[in-house]
Order: sequence, then structure tokens, then C-alpha cells
Amino acid sequence: MIEPTETESASSSDQPAAKGFFGRLRNGLSKTRDQLATGLGNLLLGEKEINESALEDLETALLTTDVGLETTEAIMSELTDRAGRRELANMGALYQALHALLVQRLQGVARPLSLATRKPDGLPKGIFFVGVNGVGKTTTIGKLAKRYKTQGLNVMLAAGDTFRAAAVEQLQAWGQREDIPVIAQAQGSDSASVAFDAVQSAQAKGVDVLLVDTAGRLQAKSQLMDELAKIQRVVKRLDPEAPHEVILVLDGGVGQNALSQVKLFNETVPLTGLVVTKLDGTAKAGVLFALASQSNDAQQVPICFIGVGEGVEDLRDFEPEEFVAALLQSDDVA
Repeated sequence: MIEPTETESASSSDQPAAKGFFGRLRNGLSKTRDQLATGLGNLLLGEKEINESALEDLETALLTTDVGLETTEAIMSELTDRAGRRELANMGALYQALHALLVQRLQGVARPLSLATRKPDGLPKGIFFVGVNGVGKTTTIGKLAKRYKTQGLNVMLAAGDTFRAAAVEQLQAWGQREDIPVIAQAQGSDSASVAFDAVQSAQAKGVDVLLVDTAGRLQAKSQLMDELAKIQRVVKRLDPEAPHEVILVLDGGVGQNALSQVKLFNETVPLTGLVVTKLDGTAKAGVLFALASQSNDAQQVPICFIGVGEGVEDLRDFEPEEFVAALLQSDDVA
């Protein structure tokens, strides 16, 4: 059996206490913050006058961290106009204005994934996780399972990714270590059958929350989407409202390609939330602003969690104010 790695299962207690929750977030976003440093350096000094060169540096920094063209243009237009009207006295004021604009861009897109102990009808709450291979989907499920069990919920897992090598064993390892039941079949089995069995078992055993892993074979898009649609149809035979949440897991390192993944999956199985993982391994954490910029688009989906490290505590509820503060704050002003 494959055990989760030591770093995957690490909790906050395994990390230096001095870091704290905010420190862990800052540390996880360090690559993107370093990428922004060129454009933000003068802003953080505060005493320098606003000039065209500084604004150009800032614009380049936002674009290179995948904030996105639309969002970057909107932010720079607002800052340039305010600077032209002399509403911003110096670079320090410009920095504060940037902070406020970035938070504003993310407000409304954050949605905590709150869970009642059971649905009003007494049936389990089914949360399906979708996403292409390699995004950290199975690990995300394991981390959330541990979190929900710690909250006192009765949790069950379903190993529906029956095509990826070792995916079933990986989820079973999480279940074994956390003493959480896992519904699984042999590799290559029908994913819809696994999901059906899991929903049926969860209902019979009085489970509060059922977390279902699904396959993510990007190289076979049509088959993958057909399979997800089939899973949805099958579980509705047992609960017409299922699945109650469909969460897309995205690798933050893919940058703007995340937008096309949201569109692709949302067209097949309407998404209710996003998890953006591996932000600690990329300088493209600005992609969250690009995702939020779709707020007037049918494809816009709220962000529930972000992953900024391999420890269990590094899967965090997405909070815009905290995220922006950690992204912009330099070591000198920490």
C-alpha cells in the first residue's frame, strides 16, 4: 500500500511555531511575491514620487504573475487616473491603493465550503472532486477528510479515480491512517459504479460527508467528460440532489490555462467551487485574480480553498484580505 508522504501528512505542529498561520501563507506565496518585488519595491519604500517608470514596472510585475491582462489593465487604469488627479501623494499611498484594489477584485469570489452535519433530509452530503491528472486532487481530498473528521463529522471516501496508477491505493492510505472508510474497487473498474456504491453505503451507514475522487485523464477529454456526466446521472438515482458540491482542483502553476479548465469542466458537470493547489511551487499565484475577473461570466466559479504547501494545514480557506496581504507584504514590513 502507498502511504502519503511525510510532507503530505505534516500538520502545523510539525512546523516552526513562530511562523503562525499567516507566516505559513506568506512562505507559501514567496515565489509569486518575489516575482512581484521588481514592480513593488519602490512602492514599499514609500517615500519616492510616483512616475511613469514605476507604473510600468508595476504593470509588468502584475502581468508576469498571471494576474491577467483584463484585471491588470483595470487596476493600472484606476491607479494612473488617481495619480494623475494627485489623489495619491507618494508611492506608499499607491501601494495602499493597489492593496485595496486587489482585495476588491477578489471580494465576492471567495466561498467557504461550510458543511452541515447532515442534509435536512438526513442523507449524506456528497462532494465530488474533479480535475486533470497531477493537480493534487487525491491529496486534497485526504487533507479535507482529516479536517472534517477533526470537526466531528462522520466522513467516508470513494476512490473513483480507477484509471490512474496507484490513485486508489493513495486514497486508501489516507483512509487507513485517519481511520476513515474508503469505498474502492479494482483498478480499471467503472468509476460510476464506485460512486454509486459509495453513495449507497454512505446512506446506509449514516455518513455526514462523502468525498468522491474521480478520474482526470486530460489526454482523453471526451471520454473523461462523458464519464463525469455518467457518474452524475448514476448517483442521482439514489439522491436527486447529488452531487451537492462539485469541486474542481486546479494546479496554480498552469497560470492562465486554468481558465480553460474551468470552462471545460463547467460545461459538463456544473461546478460549485474551486481549489487552487501548489501555489507554493509557482510564481503565478496571480491567476486567482484572473479567475475572479470572470465574475460577470457564466463560467465564473467561487474559490473555496488554496494550497500553499504540502502540510495538512497548508490547505487553507480562501480569504481575499489575507491572501493579498501575504502576496504584497515584503520581509521588511512583515
